[in-house]
Amino acid sequence: MISRHVRSAIEKAMAREAAVALVGPRQVGKTTLALEIAAQRPSVYLDLERLSDREKLSDPVTFLNLHRDELVVLDEIHRLPELFSSLRGIIDQGRRDGRGQGRFLLLGSASMDLMRQSETLAGRIEYVDLGPFNALEIEEEQDAIRHLWVRGGFPRSYLAENDEDSLRWRQNFIRTYLERDVPMFGPRLPVETIERLWTMLAHNQGGLLNASQLGRNLSLSGQSVANYIGLLTDLLLIRRLPPFHANVGKRLVKSPKIYVRDSGLVNALLNIETLDDLLGHPVVGASWEGMVIESLLAVAPWRTRSSFYRTARGAEIDLVLEMGAKHGTWAIEIKSGSVPRNEKGFAIALDDIQPSKAFILYGGTERYPKAERTEAVGLRELAQELKSLQPS
Repeated sequence: MISRHVRSAIEKAMAREAAVALVGPRQVGKTTLALEIAAQRPSVYLDLERLSDREKLSDPVTFLNLHRDELVVLDEIHRLPELFSSLRGIIDQGRRDGRGQGRFLLLGSASMDLMRQSETLAGRIEYVDLGPFNALEIEEEQDAIRHLWVRGGFPRSYLAENDEDSLRWRQNFIRTYLERDVPMFGPRLPVETIERLWTMLAHNQGGLLNASQLGRNLSLSGQSVANYIGLLTDLLLIRRLPPFHANVGKRLVKSPKIYVRDSGLVNALLNIETLDDLLGHPVVGASWEGMVIESLLAVAPWRTRSSFYRTARGAEIDLVLEMGAKHGTWAIEIKSGSVPRNEKGFAIALDDIQPSKAFILYGGTERYPKAERTEAVGLRELAQELKSLQPS
């Protein structure tokens, strides 16, 4: 079920640049996808979490030059940050020798460490994102959307034998991040403190960021909370959705909205196991909203700017997609129910920003006009329409 679109994006990127970085959280299938690509050509794979593989690169120039005519896959590249300077020299020499594209495939589970450490590869590297399953990568039945909503899109969670096994996998996944990955990249705090922060964010899914209030609840400074939210964002677990900025003559909300990016992790943090449990929980609407946003952004055209719109007086649009002159600006209101309600605040917000298209995305599947300039539409159909805007 790994995205054919992502695989195609990697192949195209490898035809353009010497190094391609495949970035995504742990357990989304980066290694599986990289090995499938590597199997089609002469290649060598190194897992840099293994000491034996790191030792092979004790003299990186000599080792990599031995494989100059092969694709080199370097998994968990952040384990050897000093390798980037060697890669720069090898890539530059390869260009002079006529071997300029598709030499290195780098895999990383965090955006910030790859971007920071790969500054020396500017102009030599292209990034491709791989996230959990989205609405277009699962079965076409409507039940599959609800399944994705409850379990999230991590393959082993989504494909688990039953809801209990899925929940246990996600809880173990969270524990691994808390005990291993977060301490690796940030200042050490007790695991229980970071877990409480993450759980608070799940309870407040889709809410405005108030780092000071969270800090008071955790006996931490607001700056410490902001730093840890930044770390979880860089680990691709949290999304900060910025406010839309426009000169509309109204006082706009300035704080970002915060989402735990995978709905299955939201549910696991709140100990929600089944759809019935979720439907009876106060987070139900926000959990659906977060899942919808992730699915839409996963298929939106490259360089789409995403935000939300909210005024101090309550006019609001859940998701604004700015896609440039060619495709314009789309305004999307997100409802979890089977009846798409047209809220007054949404209509006022549409008057404010005058989008090219406006939608109420709801839990059903039928598409029909809802108001003079607004359509009701289901998740899969709107995601497909967004994907169709991407170049083939």
